[in-house]
Amino acid sequence: MTSHSSSSSRRPQRFSPKPVTLALALLAAAGAAQAGQSVAEADAPGSRVVQSSDTDRLIVKYFDASEAAMEDGRKVIRARALDANALNQRVDRAKQLAAQRGLQLSLVRQSGLGSHVLSLDRALPVAEVEALAARIKAEDATVEYAEPDRKMYALLTPNDSQYNQQWDLSEATGGIRAPAAWDQATGTGVVVAVIDTGIRPHADLAGQTVAGYDMIADVATANDGNGRDSDPSDPGDWNTSGQCGGGGARNSSWHGTHVAGTIAARTNNATGIAGIAFNAKVQAVRVLGRCGGYNSDIADGMIWASGGSVPGVPANATPAKVLNLSLGGSGACDNTSQNAINGARSRGAVVVVAAGNSNANAANFTPANCPGAITVAATDRYGARAPYSNYGAVVALAAPGGNTGAGTSNGILSTLNAGTSSPGADSYAFYQGTSMAAPHVAGVAALMFSKKPTATPDEIASKLKSSARPFPGSCSQCGTGLLDANAAVLAMTDTPPPPFDEAEPNNTRAQANAVAAPRTLRAALGTSSDTDYFRVSLPAGRTLRASLPMPNGSTDYDLQIYNNAGTVVARSELDVGATDSTSYRNASATTQNFFVRVVYYSGSTAVPYSLSLSW
Repeated sequence: MTSHSSSSSRRPQRFSPKPVTLALALLAAAGAAQAGQSVAEADAPGSRVVQSSDTDRLIVKYFDASEAAMEDGRKVIRARALDANALNQRVDRAKQLAAQRGLQLSLVRQSGLGSHVLSLDRALPVAEVEALAARIKAEDATVEYAEPDRKMYALLTPNDSQYNQQWDLSEATGGIRAPAAWDQATGTGVVVAVIDTGIRPHADLAGQTVAGYDMIADVATANDGNGRDSDPSDPGDWNTSGQCGGGGARNSSWHGTHVAGTIAARTNNATGIAGIAFNAKVQAVRVLGRCGGYNSDIADGMIWASGGSVPGVPANATPAKVLNLSLGGSGACDNTSQNAINGARSRGAVVVVAAGNSNANAANFTPANCPGAITVAATDRYGARAPYSNYGAVVALAAPGGNTGAGTSNGILSTLNAGTSSPGADSYAFYQGTSMAAPHVAGVAALMFSKKPTATPDEIASKLKSSARPFPGSCSQCGTGLLDANAAVLAMTDTPPPPFDEAEPNNTRAQANAVAAPRTLRAALGTSSDTDYFRVSLPAGRTLRASLPMPNGSTDYDLQIYNNAGTVVARSELDVGATDSTSYRNASATTQNFFVRVVYYSGSTAVPYSLSLSW
C-alpha cells in the first residue's frame, strides 16, 4: 500500500530557536533605505513628491483665542475673535523675534481651533521653525502653544490603469467580506468626509456627493487660481521638476477621487466599480494640493467636516460622521492635529487615518500617532502586511492596500481621471498604499453608522477592532486583525459571534470531534498546553486537505494529520503568522479514519481560529 502526503516546515528542528534575528535586521535596513516611499516609488523615484521637512508657516495659539461651547449637547472648543489692537500687539512681538533671526513674519488667518497661522518670508527646516516657535512662547505669556505648520502628503503609489476585479471587497483570502455586509447595511444616511486633494466629477460618483469645501488658503498650493472657496473639485496636483523642493516632475494623482470611489462609488449601475458604502454620501474637503498641504488647513478641514465652526467659512449643512485622512507626514502628533481630532470626536465623528508607507513604526508619523485616530495599516491580496506599510502599537487594524509590485491587478481598483496635469476623461486605476487601506475602514464605519446611527466614535472604533478577523498571512504589529465588514456590521446589532464548532474535551485522538462533511471549523486553543483533534472518515482514493490561517500575525500554531495507528503522515509547521496547509491521500481500498490536529507553538491562546477541511 502506498500513500501520498505533503509537509511544509521552515523549522529544521523543533527545539531550535526560530531564525528571526537576521531577518529583522535585514528588514530594518531595508526600511531605513526606503523611508518615506513605497515600493513602486523606490523603483521610480522621479515620479514622487519629495516630502520636504521644510515649512514657511507656524501656528500660534493664544490662551484667550478659543472658548468652550455646547453644540447638540456636547462640549466643544471653538475659535474666539480677539480684539484687533491686542492681536496686532502680540503679532508685532512675534515679528520682532523673527526679525532677530533675519526673518519676516505676517499674520495669515485664525483657524477653527482659535489658533493663528503666521507666514514666514521663506521656507526653513522644521527644527528652525520649532526654535522660533519656542522663543515666541517663552517671550509671550499669552501664548498657549506655538509650533510649525508642517506639510502633509497623500499616502499612495499610483500605477497604470487596468480593470480586473475588486479582490479587496470579496476574495476569501484578503478581502473584507463586503457582499455579506451589504445584506445588513449600505451606508444610507451617512456622510463620509474625504479630507484630501478634492475630487473630480466622475460617472461612478454622480449623485454620490454632498457639498464640500476647498480649505487650501495658499494660492500656489491650491493650483486653482484662488484660496479658500466652496469648490472642492481637484484641478490637479502635478508639479514640474524641482518645484516641490527636489525630485522630478510628477503627474496629477487624483488621489481624493480614488479614495472617494473606494468609499462610495455607485453600485449596481452596470458600469465601473462598487463602493463599500454605496448609499452613503461623500463630502470632499480639499486640503492637499501641489506639493502637499499645510497642517493648519487639514485641521480646519476636520473641524468643518465634523460640523464645527471655522472663521470665514460658511457652516457645513451636512456634517460628516466619518472623516477619512489618507495623508500624513513624519514627526510627533502636534497640538493642532490632536485638538482637531478631539474636536471632531466630540461632535460624534470618527477619524480614520492611514498608517503611512515607510515600512516603519507608525508611532513616528502624524496624524497616525495621534490618540483618538483609527490608524490603518495595509495588507496585500493574500492578507499579509504590504511591504511598504507602517506598523506598530498605534495601528488599530489593517485593511487591503494592495501591492502592485506583485502585479498591477494586485492593487486597489477605483475611480480616477485620465489627465496627466489638468483634468481629462473619467478613468479607473489600480493604486497601492495605506491611503487605499484607510477608505476601506471609513466605508465600513459608514455601514456601521447606518446600522446604528446613535453609535459613538468609541463604539465604532472598539467594534471595528474586535470584529477584525485573523490575518491569512503574516502581519505583525498590524493591530487586532484584518477588516471584516460583515462582522463589523453584525457587531452593531449586538449579534453574538458564531458558536465554536468543537466540543471539549478533544485533546486526544480518542476524544476527537467527528467532521462528517467538508467545512470550515471555528475553534480555539484555550491554553498553551491545549490541543485539538478532529476525525475525518476519508473514503478510498480521496485526499484530505487541511488549511489553518493563524489567528493573528504574532501567533504560531502547527497542523498535523495522523493515521488510525497514531502516526503523523503529513504536517505543516510554518513560522509565526503564516498559514499552515497540508494534505494526505487515502491510497487504500477502504474508508479510513484520519485525525487532523492543531498544536500550539507560540503566541496567542483563547482566540478563535478557522480550520478548513476538504476532501
